Amino acid sequence: MTQTTQLNDLAAEWCTARLLYPLYAALAREFVIDLPSCSDLESGVDAPPQESILLARNWFLEVDDRIQVYQLRQFLQTTNIANDESLRNLLVHYLQKQNHSTNDRDKLDFLLVQYFSHCAPSRLEDADVDLDYVAQTLESVLGSIETTLPDWLKPLEEIIQTANQCSTLRDLLSGGILEKGRKLKAECGDKYFLPIAMVAFTRFSFLMRRVFFRLMHQDLNAILDGLRELEGRGVATLDCRRAQFSAEEPTVRLRMICQSWKVMFHAEYSSGQPLRMLVDLRAVVDNALARSAKKESGNSNTKARAATAGAKFSTKNQDAAEFEVTAPAGEWDESKHDKQ
Repeated sequence: MTQTTQLNDLAAEWCTARLLYPLYAALAREFVIDLPSCSDLESGVDAPPQESILLARNWFLEVDDRIQVYQLRQFLQTTNIANDESLRNLLVHYLQKQNHSTNDRDKLDFLLVQYFSHCAPSRLEDADVDLDYVAQTLESVLGSIETTLPDWLKPLEEIIQTANQCSTLRDLLSGGILEKGRKLKAECGDKYFLPIAMVAFTRFSFLMRRVFFRLMHQDLNAILDGLRELEGRGVATLDCRRAQFSAEEPTVRLRMICQSWKVMFHAEYSSGQPLRMLVDLRAVVDNALARSAKKESGNSNTKARAATAGAKFSTKNQDAAEFEVTAPAGEWDESKHDKQ
C-alpha cells in the first residue's frame, strides 16, 4: 500500500466516522449511555491529523462494546434519522472490523436485514426473494457474490417452509422455529461472515420477519374481533390471569392494549414476555368465545325443548297429546323438565 493510498483510506474512514458520530450520539442519548469524549469528532474537524483518526477508530471500538444489539435495533426502527445511507455506513463500519465478536455478528445480521428491507420494494412477493435477488440488493456493501448455497446453510430453507405452515403465533413459538434459526447462525461461527452466508441469513431473517408480522397481525385481529363479539353478547370482563392480567380485565382495556401492541411489536419480532402475553391472550379470548357459544347454544336448546313441551301439554291440542297431564297447570316446573 502506497502512502497516497493509505492517506486516501484514512480520509475515507474519517468521512464515514463523521457521518456515523451523530447517529451514535443520538443513540447514546436515547439509552442514556455515557460515551467517552472525542473532541475532533464532536467538533467535526474536516482534516484532522492521522493520530486523531486512529483515536476516533478506537472510540468507535469502545462504544460498539457498550451498545447492545437490542438498543441498536430499537433505535434504528423507531428513529427518523435512519436512512439507506446511514444504514450502509453502519454496515461498512462493522464489515471492516478486523475482529468480530458475537455482538458484532448480531448487529451485522440485523443491519443487513434492515438495509435490505429499506432497499426492497414494499410489495415484493416472497417468491421473488431468492438468493440472487438478495445478493444483488446487498452488492453495494458485500460486493459481487456467488450464490451457490453450501450444504451447511440448506437447513434455512426447511425452517422457512415450516414457518410458512404456521397458522398462529403460538405455532411459531411453540415449535421453536425461531430458535432453530438462531442456533444455526451460532453454529456457523466465523463462517457467518462469508458473503454467501450473510446473504442467506439476510434472506432467512427477512422472510421470517414477514411470517412473524403476518401471524402477529392475525392474532391481534382475532383478539379484537373476538372482544367485539363477546361485548355484543354482553361480556364486559374476562379472566386474563393466564395472560398476566387481572381476573376481571375489562374488554375495553384489552382492546386498547392490543392497539398499543401493534405499534410495539412492529419494532421487534422477538419481544419476549409481551409476545407470550399476546399468545396467551389469544387463547383466553378463543376459550371465552367457545364458552359463550356453548352457553348460547344451550340456552337455545332449552327454549326449544320448553316450547316443544308446552305444545305437547297444551289443552288446545288434546287430540295430539301423547299422554295425559295429571298435575294442575300451576304446578308444572319447567326447570325440572328441562333437566330431564
